[in-house]
Amino acid sequence: MLPVLDPLFYLLAVPAVLLAGISKGGFAGGLGMLAVPLMALVISPMQAAGIMLPILCVMDVTGFRIWAHRCDRALLLRLLPGALIGILLGSLSFHFVSEAMLKLMVGGLALAFTLNHWLKGRLRAPLRLPDAASATIWSGLSGFTSFMAHAGGPPIMIYLLPRGLDRAVLVGTATIYFAVVNYAKLLPYALLGELDVRNLSTSLVLAPLAVVGVKLGAWLHERMDPQVFFRVLYAFLFLTGVKLCWDGLGF
Repeated sequence: MLPVLDPLFYLLAVPAVLLAGISKGGFAGGLGMLAVPLMALVISPMQAAGIMLPILCVMDVTGFRIWAHRCDRALLLRLLPGALIGILLGSLSFHFVSEAMLKLMVGGLALAFTLNHWLKGRLRAPLRLPDAASATIWSGLSGFTSFMAHAGGPPIMIYLLPRGLDRAVLVGTATIYFAVVNYAKLLPYALLGELDVRNLSTSLVLAPLAVVGVKLGAWLHERMDPQVFFRVLYAFLFLTGVKLCWDGLGF
């Protein structure tokens, strides 16, 4: 079966994949969740998610080589069990959660988090729970929303950003975290029929852009001031929240 041939699709998909790669390569995935909404302007959101997953996995291979030595392994071990539970719940409820509900949930979290930061000048814990419980809750929500729409960024950033990590450690930890999450999604996506021949062939066409985007993101990361970096990250998180809420409300 041939890949998607609509020129309008590629007009949106090419910048979407490049932005996702740049985000994953140097900005802790802040902008990557815009890829599926952009593609979904032309094709169904589920097909967009199916096309993006193999591309994300290609990005993860490149990102792993760049960032594996800078991640916080102890933090990863705390986060990954919850993420895997979230993926399992997402696969079981795949056909029962509406797209609008999911977009509003993720978008609302992103907006609440960034507004809290901007208005008060400092972050306060969204949930007053022991760290282990907080890690499990936010990583579980991240795994769930990542499975549904590759939108696991806001929940995991709600947990990670207040920790004051060095920016390289933040990006490295988020990159390796999402690498594990994305590869864990491959089997349930295949069982649900989202990795059919047409989607995979379209992914193959777009895959070279994934490597270019990740390397460009890593290059930009080394050349951007840390304060600017975090301002950009919060801005990305806010904009994705606006976009998701807008779509979820049906505008």
